[in-house]
Amino acid sequence: MYKLVLFLLFSSVLFGKYDNCQFKNDNYTEICKKVVKRGVSYRYANKFLLNYFQTQKFDEITWKYLKPRYIKHYAKAEKKANKVLVNHIPRLIKHLKKYKKVYDYEEKLYGVNREIIASILLKETNLGKIKPTHDAFRVFNTLLVRLKPTSTRAKRLINMSKTNMASIITYCYENGVYISQCHLKSSFAGAVGIPQFMPNSFVYAQGYKKKYANLNKMEDTIVSVGKFLNKKAKFKNKIDWKKMPEVDLVEQKWYDYENKHTHSSFKNFRCKEKGFEYLKKYIKIIKRYNNSTNYAMGILRLAYDANHKY
Repeated sequence: MYKLVLFLLFSSVLFGKYDNCQFKNDNYTEICKKVVKRGVSYRYANKFLLNYFQTQKFDEITWKYLKPRYIKHYAKAEKKANKVLVNHIPRLIKHLKKYKKVYDYEEKLYGVNREIIASILLKETNLGKIKPTHDAFRVFNTLLVRLKPTSTRAKRLINMSKTNMASIITYCYENGVYISQCHLKSSFAGAVGIPQFMPNSFVYAQGYKKKYANLNKMEDTIVSVGKFLNKKAKFKNKIDWKKMPEVDLVEQKWYDYENKHTHSSFKNFRCKEKGFEYLKKYIKIIKRYNNSTNYAMGILRLAYDANHKY
């Protein structure tokens, strides 16, 4: 009789029917319902959210470095990184020559300057040399489980985690990936692949001369970043570099302004350099990729220098 009970319990777990989204954790219930609406089966959604390695293992590094006290550190690090990366312009140009055919294809398809895309890839993962070591789902699940909705920032991170977790489940289901193998290598912030796409941005992933993209492959990454900037960031017209001011001068003036103003905003920043308003337009566009003025300024500086030396 004891063996029979054990068998029945084991059978219910192994062969049980999943026809709803009932979880003790209301956030999991919401995620489950969201992915089912997208076409994911109840069984896949439930087993994914009940999988020990997906929802019971946590990322302590993510939990540490996404705390508010590290935000100021990131801002300073961004400026330092921008200055260091200028020394890598020769590598950037070598990369542009190596993938010339791919960039020709992308510019014809989406019209995003090749120097902009290459600069983003240099800044994100050093043109693919930096290999992410975290697990994207685990990153977002850690935030979702541990954060309490007691502040605007916490609520934003919780909602962001739920949408990205839903995107990962949907992605793995649609691509026929077993739950046990659905481990997307990411940064400690959950960004995936060479271009460091958040899972919510997978919809913009597109392969080079094919539909599906592998974001760990440079050719597919180039086209995917072009599509992202064109479709999401509304990058509709190629930059005319002749209309740009000397970006290195504007960059330094911005850093000086930021250092003098505690709550600095690029909207309030004024610069007399000719072409400044033209530059502002593209700062706004690039910030759709990463919502940091220092990030966007660094990308424009790299792209500007590469264009003049390419």
